[in-house]
Amino acid sequence: MKPHRIRMTHNLLLNYGLYRKMEIYRPHKASGEEMTKYHSDDYIKFLRSIRPDNMSEYSKQMQRFNVGEDCPVFDGLFEFCQLSTGGSVAGAVKLNKQQTDIAVNWAGGLHHAKKSEASGFCYVNDIVLAILELLKYHQRVLYIDIDIHHGDGVEEAFYTTDRVMTVSFHKYGEYFPGTGDLRVGHWSWKGKVLRCELPTERRWFSIMAKVMEMYQPSAVVLQCGADSLSGDRLGCFNLTIKGHAKCVEYIKSFNLPLLMLGGGGYTIRNVARCWTYETAVALDSSIPNELPYNDYFEYFGPDFKLHISPSNMTNQNTTEYLEKIKQRLFENLRMLPHAPGVQMQAIPEDAPHADSADEEEEDPDKRISIRAHDKRRACEEEFSDSEDEAEGQGGGRRNSANHKKTKRVKKEEEKEGEEKKGRRIYRKQTDLCK
Repeated sequence: MKPHRIRMTHNLLLNYGLYRKMEIYRPHKASGEEMTKYHSDDYIKFLRSIRPDNMSEYSKQMQRFNVGEDCPVFDGLFEFCQLSTGGSVAGAVKLNKQQTDIAVNWAGGLHHAKKSEASGFCYVNDIVLAILELLKYHQRVLYIDIDIHHGDGVEEAFYTTDRVMTVSFHKYGEYFPGTGDLRVGHWSWKGKVLRCELPTERRWFSIMAKVMEMYQPSAVVLQCGADSLSGDRLGCFNLTIKGHAKCVEYIKSFNLPLLMLGGGGYTIRNVARCWTYETAVALDSSIPNELPYNDYFEYFGPDFKLHISPSNMTNQNTTEYLEKIKQRLFENLRMLPHAPGVQMQAIPEDAPHADSADEEEEDPDKRISIRAHDKRRACEEEFSDSEDEAEGQGGGRRNSANHKKTKRVKKEEEKEGEEKKGRRIYRKQTDLCK
């Protein structure tokens, strides 16, 4: 879950040239006040306070909030939560204002976080906060989750409302988080949930078509967790990147406001491949299988291709079993009344926007596209220590000659600027003497 995989994805997007068809924004840091629109005050206060050097002072609270095992304390924890949440909420605001058709935050999708508890590498549930923002303008929001794990945190948050439907396709059994049994659930619109082990492409389409017909959402949130891909270090499904992206393509075909989020994914070279390809699908762009040279090129060896091949693992889901699940889901959907109505009410204020959050921007009321800085690199010390990603390359990326040249040019420009400044001061002093 390290931010390194987001850097790899972003860099691949840049080098494929996809950024030219997008508006790319630096996420604002969500405030504690924004986060407490769902999470409890004491939980957010704890996340803001905890650091690796003061953990001994918070031992009881760490146990209470489930922090320390699957959800470790690390430097910059709260800032990580702020950026992940800020990106998803800002995407929802863009959709609400009809400034975009599709918003993407690959750093979001942390679907296990609960109201007062961290879970499964997730601390703050950016998905719930983004959906709450969408509900200000949309009567019904559909949440779809294709991560290999059950989206329990989002389901729990909206279990008692008919304005959000949660549809999770996941592995069920002796598998984290141990929830998501098809047979469990309240089948009224109060607490409607659809749970299913990930079926074949054809069945997935037919299930989602029925959901769209019955629920008629006006906005969709799609969590694209990449741990359901073949070869994931934690997942055990066998999806190809094209198969995973078919879900994106199908949901996009309904032409509803769409918020696409990241999630799990632990073989990071495949995560970057997947989310890059799904960005291209969202843009209706065709990109070649040959990977362009990028800052993390050595990670993608030995083939240096975009797409991956499925493994030869045995498919233990029989046709009869999958058909039985599909029919059970259809029966459950038939029990529900058609498209629940929503009481009219005043629209609350939009979430604080990112416009004024970035201290580096000269005009606090203006968002600056990253197009102007499309080749900006990460800090030199920010390497990944994943054991198997760099294939013996030491886990860090190489500085390119262009990067060194850029740094040299920058220094020369700064020196020249200082000299010009000195000349201006000298001229002013000379004028005063005259």
